[in-house]
Amino acid sequence: MSDRTGTIIVLSGPSGVGKSTLVGRVREAMPELQFSISCTTRAPRTGERNGVHYYFLSHEEFGRRVERGEFVEHAQVFANRYGTLKSEVLGRIRGGSSVILDIDVQGAMQIRRAAETDPELKRSTVFVFIGPPSVETLEKRLRGRATDSEEQITLRLENARRELSFWRNYDYLVINGDLETAAAEMTGLFRSFALRTAALPEDLFDA
Repeated sequence: MSDRTGTIIVLSGPSGVGKSTLVGRVREAMPELQFSISCTTRAPRTGERNGVHYYFLSHEEFGRRVERGEFVEHAQVFANRYGTLKSEVLGRIRGGSSVILDIDVQGAMQIRRAAETDPELKRSTVFVFIGPPSVETLEKRLRGRATDSEEQITLRLENARRELSFWRNYDYLVINGDLETAAAEMTGLFRSFALRTAALPEDLFDA
């Protein structure tokens, strides 16, 4: 069914929950899944290319796009700004591709608010939260990295508890206890999105 639209998958989860590893497993099974390309005002790092890793914008251009309402979400992170263009995600799903937005809770809630006044965005977006089996398990994972100071671990745990409190604002919850089980559950979930009635043309059964 070539005129089926894609799905915008807004994906969130606290640091240490294993989100990147889990998404990597899902994309092995579903290589057709795409990632959205974010905009940023920071300078490109070595090897980064405009339109591939990020869209690199000046602070002035970023501000103009905010004023024109072109972002579905945007945030200030230290001295720079980051955001996701509405055209970036809607353009992909109109072509039938599903796109993942790996984003924090703040950005996800911005997108949910934006969807309230944008029918296409509301019809096309699902919100998926990845959680740990428990906060204690998450703390063990963070400490097991052996790369962060005690102060950094404490800060990450505080942020994690804050983000975990938002899980009911999402449509789906995947618990990443066992990686293989969670990957299978999430792959099945993502595949089911193509069966949503909102993704199908209204005249599907018209004579």
